[in-house]
Amino acid sequence: MRGASLTNSSANGTAPIAFLDSGVGGLPYLKWTRGLLPAENYIYLADRKHFPYGPKQPEEIFQAVAECVSVFLKKFDPKLFVLACNTASVFALEKLRAEFPRKTFVGTVPAIKPAAEASRVKKIGVLATAGTLHAAYLDNLIERFAPGCAVVRLPGPDIVNFVEKRLFTAQPGEKRLIIAEAAARFREEAVDTVVLACTHFLYLLDEIHSALGEGVRLIDSREGVGRRVAEILSSENRQGAGEKTGSAKMYLSGGWPPEPQYEFFAGFFGIEAAGLL
Repeated sequence: MRGASLTNSSANGTAPIAFLDSGVGGLPYLKWTRGLLPAENYIYLADRKHFPYGPKQPEEIFQAVAECVSVFLKKFDPKLFVLACNTASVFALEKLRAEFPRKTFVGTVPAIKPAAEASRVKKIGVLATAGTLHAAYLDNLIERFAPGCAVVRLPGPDIVNFVEKRLFTAQPGEKRLIIAEAAARFREEAVDTVVLACTHFLYLLDEIHSALGEGVRLIDSREGVGRRVAEILSSENRQGAGEKTGSAKMYLSGGWPPEPQYEFFAGFFGIEAAGLL
């Protein structure tokens, strides 16, 4: 599974940018990046076959993501990969760079540095999957960028499944309930900044903000990821050309028919639902 050589398409601006996640969590990241770089072509893979990543062991996560990368390489040869998933980035990013040395990978890591800089009382919260919360990678980020901050770590495993399966059918009260326990803990701990360290959590941004109150700032990595993609493409002179808006297509892994919610997600973000891959 060693990385393939760059083809003519991947070496220039015509190849797509690939976004990978266990489900739909990375779509807000694609949206932000597409707004910044509208001329690019985008492909997105919701890895239903291995969903969810959060409870899996690190090697399982790496194998799942490497399989997705290999499929996209064979079919599309993207010029750049975005791991639009905090858990995948924490456990698989460096191994993917070693496994596919000729391809460029951008990870989505917990936004500890901007959260520490934004916190007035130096007390921040991190809402993430259990795997991310217990990873040495997160420990290192905190030690490096937030040594003077108290950090409250809370899991939100039910949120991922809720967003993936029930977001468009749930009542407003159900959305508030799914984040109520974590929000109450953060209020008790008097944090003034919370890192949303799972891409799925962005779908409940309004509910989380309302539950925490106006005095608490929410931080995510969308802007950092999008700007990093733009920086890399510019430095390598591989930007999409022209004024025309590029295409965006969403694919699903797994050999069973697409569930209806994926059509809703694709339509919500203005992306073509391209079926199975």
